[in-house]
Amino acid sequence: MKPQRILTPLYITFTFLLFLSCQKKASNTIVPLNTKAEVAKLISVADRFYKNKKTDSAFFYYNKAKFICNPVTDTQNYVDIINDMATIQQNHGDFIGSESTVIEALPYLKSLKKPEHAWNTYVTLSNNYLNTYDYKNAILYNQKALTLKTASWQNLAAKKNIAVILMEEGKYAESLKIFLALLSKPEIKNDDEFYAKVLDNIGFCYFKINDLKNALSYFNQSIEIRQNKKRPFDLGKSYLHFAEFYKKSNPALAKKYMHLSYQQFSIINDVDERLASLKLIIENSSDKELKKHSLIYVSLVDSIFEVRQKAKNQFAKIKYDSKKDRDENLKLKTHKAENELQLERQKNRNIISYIIIAFSLGLILVLYFYLTSRGNKEKIEATYNSETRIAKKLHDELANDIYHTMAFAENKNLSIPENREQLLTNLDAIYSRTRDISKENTTIITDENYVLVLTEMITGFTTPNTNLVINELDVIIWNTIEKNTKVTIYRVLQELLVNMKKHSNATLVEINFKTLDKNVIINYTDNGSGININEIAFRNGLHNVENRILSIKGVIDIDSALGKGFKVFIKFPL
Repeated sequence: MKPQRILTPLYITFTFLLFLSCQKKASNTIVPLNTKAEVAKLISVADRFYKNKKTDSAFFYYNKAKFICNPVTDTQNYVDIINDMATIQQNHGDFIGSESTVIEALPYLKSLKKPEHAWNTYVTLSNNYLNTYDYKNAILYNQKALTLKTASWQNLAAKKNIAVILMEEGKYAESLKIFLALLSKPEIKNDDEFYAKVLDNIGFCYFKINDLKNALSYFNQSIEIRQNKKRPFDLGKSYLHFAEFYKKSNPALAKKYMHLSYQQFSIINDVDERLASLKLIIENSSDKELKKHSLIYVSLVDSIFEVRQKAKNQFAKIKYDSKKDRDENLKLKTHKAENELQLERQKNRNIISYIIIAFSLGLILVLYFYLTSRGNKEKIEATYNSETRIAKKLHDELANDIYHTMAFAENKNLSIPENREQLLTNLDAIYSRTRDISKENTTIITDENYVLVLTEMITGFTTPNTNLVINELDVIIWNTIEKNTKVTIYRVLQELLVNMKKHSNATLVEINFKTLDKNVIINYTDNGSGININEIAFRNGLHNVENRILSIKGVIDIDSALGKGFKVFIKFPL
């Protein structure tokens, strides 16, 4: 039976099982539902809460919408939801949480058709980095916003943001350069709020580079616009800058502006800016006034920390609970789908099991008959080869000698002592050859007596004309060597000695044993007639010796030349 015939059913079965596996995977895939309508409804509810400044409820519904929104098929809504959630967290001072939220939108920005949504993401992320003092990334994401094809005011706003960041870094000259360039833009001049901010920031930059004349001029232009518009935050910023401007030259006036700034920020309850104003007041106060404002400052810091910490925890809990609910719903849906498919899959499993069992039994039977047949064939071949070899030895080595001895006995007068002596000598030679053939085919002892058996076999080739020398045979720990290896070494040395006795006419044979690096090394040397190792006949004669050594993962090297003896190097692992 050829191996291909055995492997073919394996290939067929493997292909069949792979096909069923693919079918199973396909059946377990859950097709996403179209949730756009439900998402839009949740966003509408969240927007209403956001407009009414109920940001906790707005965040809850935005988050709920996010978890059912498919970011691949409904990318715009998904990014908008993320931006709104991040903005709420940012407004509550949770800049780390806001950053964690907004980066979820980054992988989907390239799929947006309207770049202004990506602009919102980049600017929100930039503001988070600015508030956590990572100015490098704050500038980077404003630069990303500048690469988008958005409205001109968004482009100008991004540039203004970069200038503000440079100002926060203390790079007032670079910041001033950008603000002055923005001042000439008609879009800014036509927007009083934007224009006043640029003027105020220009004045602050001039103040920081000690150009007080220009600083005061731009501060005055800015506050004139802001006083007309009466926006508390903008007025508070102007008053704060005036306070810093006059802090050294006119402390009393500076203090007046500090209090005005604090009042404006208190109107809109902007805690961070109130703290900035209070800090200036404290730095320029003493005695009771210092104590009073210090207590206010500490109380304000404690309250804002508590409020913001609660907000952070609340937002984190909303996200966690929503994720938990979503995971549980997904598990329920998956469980339901699995239950619906359970019967069908059970049928498929039963069919597959029957096929595998039948195939396995068939394969076992085929392999059993194949291996049994091959083993019997090998035994028959081995027996045949052994019988053929023995028959050849009997014919080549004994038949002719027996024939000549019989002829000698018939033709010679055996009453003559010399003839009787010659007959006995011939018979002894025939007996010796018969004993050698018997030894070659007897079972080899491989137990603790192996060394004695091997020594006896080797010394058995000693004759009056041939001396054998064995060195360090007993140094090898033969008990640690496998039985098959010992049998192989016995047969190889026997084969070498038989060839020596037949062909080499050697008078001295030396066999050395030693161990080196967990290997056994055997060096065989005789001073016989040698042989041309390139002769094909010679190679065929020692073919069995080489194969035996290779079968025990050994190495053999033969070196010989006509008239220069015969050498064999053998190495095999312990």
